[in-house]
Amino acid sequence: MIDVQKTHDPRNIPINKVGVKDISYPIVVMDRKNKFQHTVARINMYVDLPHHFKGTHMSRFVEILHKYRDEIALDKLEIILQEMKERLGASTAHLEIEFPYFIEKKAPVSGADSLMEYTCAFNASLGEKLDFVLGIKIPVTSLCPCSKELSQYGAHNQRSIISVHVRYSDFIWIEDLVQLVEECGSSPLYSVLKRVDEKYVTEKAYENPKFVEDIVREVTLKLTDLKNVEWFSVEAENFESIHKHSAYACIEKSL
Repeated sequence: MIDVQKTHDPRNIPINKVGVKDISYPIVVMDRKNKFQHTVARINMYVDLPHHFKGTHMSRFVEILHKYRDEIALDKLEIILQEMKERLGASTAHLEIEFPYFIEKKAPVSGADSLMEYTCAFNASLGEKLDFVLGIKIPVTSLCPCSKELSQYGAHNQRSIISVHVRYSDFIWIEDLVQLVEECGSSPLYSVLKRVDEKYVTEKAYENPKFVEDIVREVTLKLTDLKNVEWFSVEAENFESIHKHSAYACIEKSL
């Protein structure tokens, strides 16, 4: 049969990324407490396409993904990317994996157990060398310092999402990064809170007001202190409770 994808394209235009997007697939990731955690990821897979080829072979992406479905861990990403390059005749390959990750968490006073969900991402590219970025979205509570200062009764607060992406030289556990970031909000979030816990987190947030600017600066200080972090970006978005808009701040830094 004719391989249409490999036929000559006369337009002389290379493509930076071509492939498959938004594949839902079960994967296994490393878990500090239980060694492994089964989850379902949304996956994007791309390669570059030389100017002289008409197209790429889309089915090969899924074949490679299926082959390595039980090994999609940090130490296997380079192997997967290398096979993408070889099978698709490419010079660069890209793999974007976003997945829910669950961490067991105890309520601060009652000790009630529950699972907290965090959205994590592995973004890896392979050209001449591997580039890997770990991403995590961590929800926290933030309480407005201005509202606390001005108001006679309480202060407005909201749920905030802190998005952190890091490049590192030595392995970082997802759990450690989550704990580091949660300490930078007014209060962490929990899936289960008893009344004693609700009192605790409400008062903790009130005693620890934070603007989005405070949050990204605090995270920056903590990440800068980690010797194995080479680059990071941190974003904070407050879904305001008294405004229709969100408040936002971002810092990106190479170390």
